[in-house]
Amino acid sequence: MLGASIPECKRVKFGDESGVRGAINWASPIGLAPMRPSLTVLTAALLALPAFSQDKDSPITTLPYTPGLDVAAMDRGADACVDFYQYACGGWIKANPIPSDQAGWSVTSKLSTDNQRYLWGILAEMGAKSYGRTANEQKAGDYFAACMDEATVEKLGAAPLAPYFARIEAMSSKRDLPAVVGELHLLPTDTGLFFGFGSNPDFGDSTRNIAYADAGGLGLPDRDYYVNDDEKSKTIRAQYLEHVARVFVLLGETAEAAKAKAGRVMALETGLAQRSLTQVDRRDPYRLFNKMKLAQVQALTPAFDWSSYLKALGVKPGGPMNVTEPDFYRQLDREIAGASLEDLKTYMRWHVARALSPMLSSAFVDENFGFYSRTLHGVPQLKPRWKRCVGMVDTHLGEALGREFVKRAFGPKVKADALRMTRRIERAMEEDIRDLEWMSPNTKKRALEKLQAMVNKIGYPDKWRDYSAVAIRRGDFMGNVERASRFESRRQLAKIGKAVDRSEWFMTPPTVNAYYNAQTNDINFAAGILQPPFFDPKMDDAPNYGNTGTTIGHELTHGFDDEGRQYDAKGNLKDWWTKADADAFNERAKCVSDQYAGYTVIDEIKINSKLTLGEDVADLGGIVLAWAAWKAETAGKTLEAREGLTPEQRFFVGYAQWACESQRPENARAKAITDPHSPGRWRVNGLVVNLPQFQQAFGCHAGQPMVAETRCRVW
Repeated sequence: MLGASIPECKRVKFGDESGVRGAINWASPIGLAPMRPSLTVLTAALLALPAFSQDKDSPITTLPYTPGLDVAAMDRGADACVDFYQYACGGWIKANPIPSDQAGWSVTSKLSTDNQRYLWGILAEMGAKSYGRTANEQKAGDYFAACMDEATVEKLGAAPLAPYFARIEAMSSKRDLPAVVGELHLLPTDTGLFFGFGSNPDFGDSTRNIAYADAGGLGLPDRDYYVNDDEKSKTIRAQYLEHVARVFVLLGETAEAAKAKAGRVMALETGLAQRSLTQVDRRDPYRLFNKMKLAQVQALTPAFDWSSYLKALGVKPGGPMNVTEPDFYRQLDREIAGASLEDLKTYMRWHVARALSPMLSSAFVDENFGFYSRTLHGVPQLKPRWKRCVGMVDTHLGEALGREFVKRAFGPKVKADALRMTRRIERAMEEDIRDLEWMSPNTKKRALEKLQAMVNKIGYPDKWRDYSAVAIRRGDFMGNVERASRFESRRQLAKIGKAVDRSEWFMTPPTVNAYYNAQTNDINFAAGILQPPFFDPKMDDAPNYGNTGTTIGHELTHGFDDEGRQYDAKGNLKDWWTKADADAFNERAKCVSDQYAGYTVIDEIKINSKLTLGEDVADLGGIVLAWAAWKAETAGKTLEAREGLTPEQRFFVGYAQWACESQRPENARAKAITDPHSPGRWRVNGLVVNLPQFQQAFGCHAGQPMVAETRCRVW
C-alpha cells in the first residue's frame, strides 16, 4: 500500500540488493529529486492470468497464477484473536524462505520477481530479432543484450571511470567546482555529489514546475547512520570506512593512502549529515518549502557559484528555486570552504566510483554488493545478471518496455474493473466524510471538494514517452546507460519554468506498486500490480475488497493523512482546516502514533511511529472504507461461507495475505531507520485490533491481544 505527497525519484543501482518491499527505481533528473516521500507496494489487482510453471531461473512467456486468498498460506493452528497475522500468513512464511539474493521476501516481492521473469522473456525476444523490430523493440532489446554481455564489461574493468576522473583531476581551483559538479550530476546514476537538484511543482502553485535544490552528498543510506551513537551505528560506520578504502585500492591507491582518503570522505559526509533533516522532519512539507531567488541561494553558499553550476546543466537562471534545507546548504558552504581542493577531488572520485561500481567489472560489483547489500541488508548472494539488466532497462527505457508489457498482459476489462472499484471506494469515502462527527461543515465541504477533484490513473499513461532521441547500441552498455540517463536528466530539467503535466506517471507500467501524489491530487495504480494474487476474478468479492478495496481506500486516505491533508484540491500547500478540526485530527492521529510506537521491529528496536504515521493512518482508513464499500456492493445478496471461512472472515484474510513477509535481521534494522511503513505483521495486527467488525467476525472478546482497550480511528 502506498502513500506519497510527491513521488520520490531515485536512480536504480545496478546490483542493488536492498530488497525493500515497495522500493521503486526511477530515472531521476540529476541523480536526485528534491522530495523523498514514501512509496510501498500496492495490494490490489484486477487481472487474472493462466498458470504457467517454469524453472525460476528461466524467462517466462505467461505470468503464473496465485490465488487471491490461499488457505494453504494460513496457519489454522493459530488463534486469530491472539495473532491474526500468524493465522493468515503462517503457512506462507513457512513455505517461502527468503531467496539467497533477497534482503526480504513477501507476496509482493514474489510478484515483482514473476513480472521480472516475464519482462526477461520479452527482452530476450526483442534482443534476438535481427529485423522487423519497432524502434522501441530495438532500443529495449539492444540495451538488454549489451547489459547481458558480461565479457565485454569485464574486459573494460574500471576504464569507464576514466573520463569522469579526468574531469575531476583537471580542476585547478575551487572556482572550477560548480561546473564540474553540474557535469557529474548528469552521470548515468546517482553520484550523490554534495546535493541534489531537479524539478518539481511549486508548493505554492501546483500548476508550475520550479527548480528544487535538496540535501544529499551521503554514501550511507540516511543521516542517522552518521549521527546515531549506538554500537550498531558505530560498527556500520567502521565497515563503511573499510569499504571506501577498499574501493580506493581498486582504483590504484596503496592501502595506507586509501585509508586516509576514506577518512576524509567520512569527515565531509558527516558534516553534511549533521545538518540534514531527519526522515521525520522531512514529513512536514512546510519545513521543505523555502522558495528563493538565485541571489538568495547564492548568499547561502558563497563558496559555490550557482551560475556556473546552472550553466553546466543547461538551466537558464532567473526563476525561483525551492531550497528544501537551507541549514544543509550553509553547512555545505562551510565544507567546501574548509576542505582542500585535493580533499574535494577525493570525495568526488569516491562518489563517482560508488555510483558506477555496480555497472563495472566484477571486482567493483562484488565490493559494492558486499557493503550495500550484504553488510547493510544481510543479503548472502548477488542477484543474477538478468535481474539486474531487466531493472536497468525498466529504469532507462521503462515506457518503451512497459508499452509491450501492457499490450501482452493488461487488457481493457482489467482497467475498467479497477476504475469501477475505485469509484465504489470513493463513494464510501464521501459518505464517511459526510458522517464525521468531529469535523465542522466548512472543513467537510473543502474535504469533499478535494475528494471529488482527485484523478484516478489506472495501468499506464495515456501518452507514451518518446525515446527517439536516445541512441542505443548493441555492445556499448555503459554508453547506453549514459545516453539514456542524460536524456532523462535533460527531460526533467526542461520542466523548470513550465506547466505541470498532470498526465505524467512516476513509475513504469510493469512496476508492482502504486502511489498518491499530493501536488497533482491523483492516485496511480501501475499495470504490474493489477494481477493475482492481489485481485483474483476467481475469488468472491470479500477477499478482493479486503485486498484491492483496502488498497484503493489507503491511497484515497493519503490525501487526508497528516501530510496529504495539508494540500488543497488543486495540490497547493494551503491550510484549509479550521483550528478546531485540525486539533481533532491531530488528537486522533496521536492515538495511532502512540499505538504503533509500542510495537517492536526487531530486538530492542521499536517502530518510529512519527515516521510511519502517514502509512499507518492510511492503512486504517483504507480498511474502514473497503469494509463499507464491500457491504454496499453486496447489499441484498446472500453470501456464503467458502473453504471454512465466513464472508467476513474472508474479507480480513484477503486483506492480511498481501502483507505476508519475512525479513533478514539486517534489513529489518535498516528499514526501521528509513522505511515509512510499519512491518507487515503490524500492518495487519495493528489494524484489526481497532475494528469491531473483525472482532465480531472471529468471535474475539475483551482481553485478547487482537482487541484493543482503546480503539483508534481517524477517518
